[in-house]
Amino acid sequence: MNKDLTVGNPRTALWKFSLPLFGSIIFQQLYNIADSLVAGKFVGEDALAAVGNAYEVTLVFLAFAFGCNIGCSVVVSRFFGAKDWGKMKTAVSTTFLAALALCVVLMAAGFLLTPTLLRAIQTPDNIFADCILYLNIYIGGLIFLFFYNIATGIFSAMGDSRTPFLFLAASSTANIFMDVLFVKGFGMEVDGVAWATFLCQGVSCVLAVLALLRRLKSIPADEGHVWFSWPILGDIAVVAVPSILQQSFISVGNIVLQSIINSYGSSVIAGYSAAIKLNNMVVTSFTTLGNGMSNFVAQNLGAGKRERVDQGFQAGLQMVWLLCIPLVAAYLLAGKWLVYLFMPEPTGAAIDTGVLFLRIVSPFYFLVSVKLIADGVLRGAGAMRRFMVATFSDLILRVVLAFLFSAEFGSIGIWCAWPVGWAIGAALSYAFYRSGYWNRTQVAGPAAYLQ
Repeated sequence: MNKDLTVGNPRTALWKFSLPLFGSIIFQQLYNIADSLVAGKFVGEDALAAVGNAYEVTLVFLAFAFGCNIGCSVVVSRFFGAKDWGKMKTAVSTTFLAALALCVVLMAAGFLLTPTLLRAIQTPDNIFADCILYLNIYIGGLIFLFFYNIATGIFSAMGDSRTPFLFLAASSTANIFMDVLFVKGFGMEVDGVAWATFLCQGVSCVLAVLALLRRLKSIPADEGHVWFSWPILGDIAVVAVPSILQQSFISVGNIVLQSIINSYGSSVIAGYSAAIKLNNMVVTSFTTLGNGMSNFVAQNLGAGKRERVDQGFQAGLQMVWLLCIPLVAAYLLAGKWLVYLFMPEPTGAAIDTGVLFLRIVSPFYFLVSVKLIADGVLRGAGAMRRFMVATFSDLILRVVLAFLFSAEFGSIGIWCAWPVGWAIGAALSYAFYRSGYWNRTQVAGPAAYLQ
């Protein structure tokens, strides 16, 4: 059901809208977590390391899909808030057509360049072939990844976070069973978890797109609805491109970090792979709640109700901090058993690596959550330059400090780089939000998004 986020109590509206988004991203993360869990538990430590190493490369493709999601979502939110149904539908069809062309280019580049990239980050020989196998299957399903993310972004733009949640809950649960079936039942290895994800994501994508088309048919189209619009593509691009650059830069930074980690051998790679999946589940969840904040801000700015944004920020911050408490406690107190879920044995260097990472990083979730909610306001208001400055500062510091600290302290130094980068990024994002400059941006036209 579509929901107008410009009316009612801002706190209630944001919570009702964002909590299904949180549930959705938890199930989204189960895709990759299930792959690593089944690979590590039923195939072995090398398989876990291979899937984890490949995961950092998949994040580059996910960055483009995420950019399409947020670019379309912000623009559609504004048209939805302004009740301009014709332009809203044009934004939807324009995004799908542009994403299809982008996807073809990325698939070609992925098949050609993946082996070179894996060599460049010093992927160990014992996991190289499995990394290539996993990535080739993943790249073959990019169209599902892109179209699914666009569909969920459009549902969110119309205030419906429940429908994407239901699709993800069903497909992610199915993926877990399919992983086990392909690996244990059919005797497959890394290729089994890759094909299971491919099939489940494909079904989820088809169902989500069909549901979206049915929803759009129920909305009357006023004059001005065309299938493709260069001006609207420009509006989408000026939000999507900085978001893609931001996420791509993060992904490239993570790949650089992975190259440092790879020098420590398969056990450290496996431990990091397990821990980073648990870490990313939390950080990506908060990022998704930040996206919900962007939809809230964009709808209210589209309706001319800027006074509701500050109330929404306070509500969003309370929400993420309430979620932080049990998550931090779980990682600090039960980190060993959570990492062990991915491992064939409850002891060893891989377990120790994963536990140490979680103990160093998890207390700082309270800090990074402030950054991600403030980023949501900046992005929804179109203050993309400030959004990018805060994000890039965080990542550059993490990469540089990982190099410096690892030379002095070994792998522990790499993990310590996370809190420092988060602290700087959070300070910048919050300062940009508090400055109120985003509140002076204009919302009519592409230039608004570049403030």
